[in-house]
Amino acid sequence: MSDDVDLPESHPRYESLLTRHRIEAGVDRGITSRQGLIAQGRGEAFDYLLGERTIDSADAAERAAAAHLLAADHAVISVNGNAAALVPGELVELSEVTGADLEVNLFNRTEERIEAIAEYLREHGATDVKGLTADGRIPGLDHERAKVDADGIGAADVVLVPLEDGDRAEALGEMGKTELVIDLNPQSRSAEVASVPIIDNIIRAIPNVTEHARDLRGDPDAQRDAIDAFDADSALTAAERTIREGDLE
Repeated sequence: MSDDVDLPESHPRYESLLTRHRIEAGVDRGITSRQGLIAQGRGEAFDYLLGERTIDSADAAERAAAAHLLAADHAVISVNGNAAALVPGELVELSEVTGADLEVNLFNRTEERIEAIAEYLREHGATDVKGLTADGRIPGLDHERAKVDADGIGAADVVLVPLEDGDRAEALGEMGKTELVIDLNPQSRSAEVASVPIIDNIIRAIPNVTEHARDLRGDPDAQRDAIDAFDADSALTAAERTIREGDLE
């Protein structure tokens, strides 16, 4: 997909409009579902209220997430249609830095979309993409959305699930997995059940997690400090306070 848009970079809403273009192009390519357009708009509204910036509590969450990925026995980065459309290369880079697997995992699952997303990640440098085998299931969920790879998300101890729906996030947590969730709504069920809720825009969050991972790599003590210093409830409270008290210009 191309980032070519008929809009100067000096436009005050350039990044927002570019993001919308990527989601729209993702729909055209068969990567993103049409429902993903609605989800993107909802998230953008929360980002606007957050000031379209990474607040301090989100940065702490991103550092803790990086530490969890590095310290994991088997970490997996779950990739849905919106995530693939928005930050494909960034997801591949995070996978390379942390050693986490990439697994395509969809709410509205079709084999065509799974393969299209896997191919798109390969175009951005991924060498191994899970999600096509679908020989495992998330207990407590029905239909296609319960499918995972048994040797991927099924066997993972730490899972990064950006832009996930609430009941699947809750079900993954009930499997005993450490969940790292990227969600712009601090009151969403996904954020509330996460071990590490990252209340930030995915286009900022994934590069930030990668940067922290580079800093923490090879330093187990620093990884443990980042994990121990993070408190999920405090992060959610800080994000909600920012949204409620923010100064809209």
